[in-house]
Amino acid sequence: MIVNTVRTVSDTKRDFHKAFPKPVNSVYRRVIDELLVEVHLLVVNQNFAYDPIFALGLTTAFDKFTAGYQPEADSQAIFTAMCQALLLDRDRLRQDAERLNELVMRSPGEVKNLLTTLESVVNLDPLTGQIRAIAANQKFKYSRLFAIGLYALLETAEPEAIAKNDRRQEILKQVGTTLNLGEDRLTKDIDLYCSTLEKVEQSRQMMADLVEAERKKREKLTAKTDPQSSENQDNSSTSENQESPLA
Repeated sequence: MIVNTVRTVSDTKRDFHKAFPKPVNSVYRRVIDELLVEVHLLVVNQNFAYDPIFALGLTTAFDKFTAGYQPEADSQAIFTAMCQALLLDRDRLRQDAERLNELVMRSPGEVKNLLTTLESVVNLDPLTGQIRAIAANQKFKYSRLFAIGLYALLETAEPEAIAKNDRRQEILKQVGTTLNLGEDRLTKDIDLYCSTLEKVEQSRQMMADLVEAERKKREKLTAKTDPQSSENQDNSSTSENQESPLA
């Protein structure tokens, strides 16, 4: 009898909430839940193979999606809990992502050439070998997180071009074709990623506005119901009138 030992989404969610038992901030709850499910479905796929570009994509997506999370310490606690639930090495993810960031900051133009042509005149190892192996692997398990990793490299390598929609589309199509991912695949996934970032930012701003409005409302109620506060305001007003040469 063959027993199915593949972990389920429920297993991953259960382990996540066990590792992070506190409620997730409502602004971020949905996007964190979707990211948890997305990564789970990816890592249990038999064709999935870990690589540093995936690591960069996952850490970048998480950090962007949870920017502004309060208390800030909970953000990294959530990431740790996610990694534990997904059976991923948190430190390795961070270290591999940081190495790629350092590499693209040292040689931005060459990294861009590698991603668009598979060629580079300087040593970009281990990225060179990884990119060429992916381009040659017909069974490569593509994912949106891998796309975000590529996008993060391009944002650092060509920030001005990536900021312009038409140039971004052009570069992403070029990278998609070079790596045999399909020219439109990257574009669609990155458009979705950017759209999600905008929605999270809008929700975050809306929540901040509501909190500020509630704070001002409480201050007004306190001023009306606190006699001492009103008396202090009256005394202050009287004092000002006495000191004024126009009084």
